This record gives sequence, C-alpha cells and structure tokens, in this order.
Amino acid sequence: MIIYSGLEGTEASDRNVATTLVFVTIWIGFPVVSVLFGNVFAAFNPWNALSAPIGELWRRIAGSQPGHLAYPGWLGRWPAAVGLVAIVWLELIYGSGSGVAVGVEPAAIGTATVIYSVYTLLMIALFGREKWLDNGEVFSVYFGMFASLGKLQVRDGVLGVRKFLSGSTSWIAGPGSVAVAIASVGTTTFDGASEGVFSSVVSTLEEFFSGAGLGALASGRMSATVVLGLSVGLVALIYLAGVRGMETVPGAPPRKTLWRGFGHVLIPIAFAYLVAHYFSLFVFQIQAQFTYLLSDPLGTGTTDLFGTAGTGINYGVITPEVTWYVQVGALVVGHVVALALAHDRAITYWGDYRSAARSQYWMLAVMVAFTCFGLFLLSITNA
Repeated sequence: MIIYSGLEGTEASDRNVATTLVFVTIWIGFPVVSVLFGNVFAAFNPWNALSAPIGELWRRIAGSQPGHLAYPGWLGRWPAAVGLVAIVWLELIYGSGSGVAVGVEPAAIGTATVIYSVYTLLMIALFGREKWLDNGEVFSVYFGMFASLGKLQVRDGVLGVRKFLSGSTSWIAGPGSVAVAIASVGTTTFDGASEGVFSSVVSTLEEFFSGAGLGALASGRMSATVVLGLSVGLVALIYLAGVRGMETVPGAPPRKTLWRGFGHVLIPIAFAYLVAHYFSLFVFQIQAQFTYLLSDPLGTGTTDLFGTAGTGINYGVITPEVTWYVQVGALVVGHVVALALAHDRAITYWGDYRSAARSQYWMLAVMVAFTCFGLFLLSITNA
C-alpha cells in the first residue's frame, strides 16, 4: 500500500495515506505497541515475509540453499543507527524542501520504500535473515529496542514473561547498540528544537552555505543536516560526560565497559522523548488514518471505501492541558526509570553500595540535563 499510494496517489502528503502510515502509524505507533506487547513487528515485518519465498525460489532455481557471508562482529548495529538517522533525514530535512505543505512528498516515500526494500533483501541474501534483521534492518532494530523494555518476549517461538525492563540490559550489549539509542534521542531532539532552539543556528548556516554558492534548497538541507548531526552529537557528549565521570570512581571498569554497560538507560529516555514530542500528532493523525485516509488512500477524491472519506479530525478530543500533562509525565517517568536502571547496573559493577551511589551522582547529572532540556523544548514548542 505504501509504495502504490506513494507513487500513484496525490502529491498532497496530508491526503495521501503513505505519509501518515510510515511516519505516524509505524514510526510512532510501533514503539508504543512494542513496549506494551513485546516485539510484535516481527510478525508484521514485510521483508521477513518476503525473504522466505524469495530464498525458496532461489533454492529451486539454483538447486541449492544460498550460502551467507559471515556478518562482521565489529559492525554490530551500526547500519541500523545510520539508517535511523537517514529515515529522520528523509522526513524532516529532505521533506522540508520537497515543495509540499506537510511532510515529505508521497512519491519520495514510495521510491524510498522500494530502494530500502531492495537494499534489505540484498543484505538478507548476503548475511542471512536472522543476522540482518537483528543488526541492520532499521525498523526491526528500532522497535526491538523499545520492546526490550516490556514484560513480554518471544523466545524459541514461545511467548513468555520476563521482569519489566530486564530485556534492555541484554539488548544493549552488542556493538552499535548504544549508537542506536543515542540516535533515537538525538533525532527526536532535532525535531523538537529545529524550529525553536536551533532555528537561529540553521539560519546562520544557511547564510554561510548560500555565500558559498549553494542554492536556497541545497543550503537549507545542508544546514539542517549539520544541525541534525550536532543534535545527535550533543546527546552523545552528554552521555559521554556521565561515563567519564563514573570512570573516576574507584573500582570502575574500563570506559568501554561503562559506555556499553549503561547504554540501556538511554532507551526509556528515547521512549519518553518520543511520547512527549509526538503524543498530540499521533492522536490526531491516527484519527485521519482510520477515517478519510484509509477510505481514500490515494487522496484523489475518487474513492470512499468505508464511507468515511468526508470525515475530519476532531482536534477537541484532547485538550492542551491533557497534552501538557502527558508530555511532562512521560519525561519525568522516563528519566526516573532510566536512573533506576543505572543504579541497578552500578551495583553490578561496583558491588560496594557506597561506590555505586557515588558513581550515580554523574548519571543523575546526565538525567537532570536530559530532563531539563526536554522540558525546555516542550516549553518552546507549546509557547
């Protein structure tokens, strides 16, 4: 549906179902569902479903099961981290200069989906389905990260229950996993600050790139790309400051161990930022999807599959006060959970409760920094 609607439907992204389906229902909805019900995306993953028949077809044609390359252990989840930033770039930076009123052009979404599908299936063919879905496929890794916070998990094909938040400690262990968590926080920070705190920086950079000979569109995209990188880098620096501080506490493990070992505390922060920033958007656009968008998926005005094509969004379903309480509550709860995870890991590393507590002064500072910055972004957004 995404490919067909994107390529064949209207260029008005607010009327084409492809935009909302990708950047609202899937990108925002699945993290919430994953925390509540486990890694349900595995059951809906289209590339997982496609890889099996394609592999079987290849086996019949070639007469043998295709062999796979060994996946480099050092690479870990870095492809997913880079891919996550690329998806946000497509929506927020490429889309901002696409010439449409809201979001990125549906045709660009359809084209990007085709390219990403070919890329994903190629990587699965090279490295194997399980290996690539666990490490390189952006949506599987991203939603799996949030699913690690929940109580439900599937192990060896059996649905089971685990301690709440316990899955995050094992999920973060591999190379590149911390980068995925940092990218999650950093990209949401960029989205929240690009029209407020960072707007003057973007404007200054646009003048610089324009003076260097770039056109208006290229200057805007280049400037926003630089600020996106700075946003991710800022999150990484704040986290690194906490790690460097903990390193000074006697008995601390090596910095690399601290970097990976405490990376899971960023996952509830990423989820808190996601809920706080996109809550109202999700509530309004889900109404749009399950009314006029699905009834007229191409947005051409020629179909009304469910008789709801003429329905609008009820913006009164939630008040600004409710939105504010949800946003603030999400940030506070997310950072408290992150601090609890950090304290639990500190006891594991130091053993001595006093030293563990000393180490957490640094993580407390990190959490305060993230909380204050998140609240500041909300105040600017809601001003």
